[in-house]
Amino acid sequence: MEPRTLTAAIFLFCVAPGAWAQLPAPNAAGVAMGHYHLNVRDPEAHRVFWTTLGGTAVKLGSMQAIKFPDVLVLYRKAEPTGGTEGSVIGHIGFRVKDLHASLEKWRAAGLTIIPGASPHQAFAIAPDEVRVEIAEDTSMQVPIANHHIHFYTSSVDDTKAWYVKMFGAKPGKRGPFEAADLPGVNLTFSQAPGAVAPTKGRALDHIGFEVKDLEAFCRKLEAAGTKFDLPYRKIPEVGLSIAFLTDPWGTYIELTEGLNRL
Repeated sequence: MEPRTLTAAIFLFCVAPGAWAQLPAPNAAGVAMGHYHLNVRDPEAHRVFWTTLGGTAVKLGSMQAIKFPDVLVLYRKAEPTGGTEGSVIGHIGFRVKDLHASLEKWRAAGLTIIPGASPHQAFAIAPDEVRVEIAEDTSMQVPIANHHIHFYTSSVDDTKAWYVKMFGAKPGKRGPFEAADLPGVNLTFSQAPGAVAPTKGRALDHIGFEVKDLEAFCRKLEAAGTKFDLPYRKIPEVGLSIAFLTDPWGTYIELTEGLNRL
């Protein structure tokens, strides 16, 4: 166990009750989207970026965080080894109700925007080269919400099957891409053009899923041969539980239980 991992986990949960909006209800396997965790050089620059995008800044003990519908974005001051591009998670995605109005506002605020492949898509580039795809969904009831995680791996079919088996993700397609859905997020899979780096240590260090009955869930995974980087443990002072593992392609994953109650 790395001291930094445990320290970050403890910081994650030092938060006053009632601070968060409800995360999505879990699927039949007990899993839903939880959070993204970033290593950042300039926390203030990230606060400005993510709040300009439409999130709400909050504090988790000594750690900064931004809340959006269906996800929390957490960040800690650290020197990342690289941005999202070139890692197994090439970018994350959000959806907005009005893309044109959103892009106008973001450009006026000084955000770096790159046009997408269609008029209904663009990329916002966060500090530390975190790529955020923005897609329009006019049926939304909120201005912005979490949408997808785009994985680039050596085996699309195997990666998709792993997330379906491990977390009960519902297999399907997202446009031309192989995909699987969890409550609050679409997991999109593409063939990597070459070698990609693991996420740990990058600007997007890890992704987090909220899990109902995490202890039983971890026992089930261990019985199936899963090796945990940080085994299941409780943080009794705040009534929460955590575990960390890495998928076979290098995505560092935190599992939590209780974040949804905060």
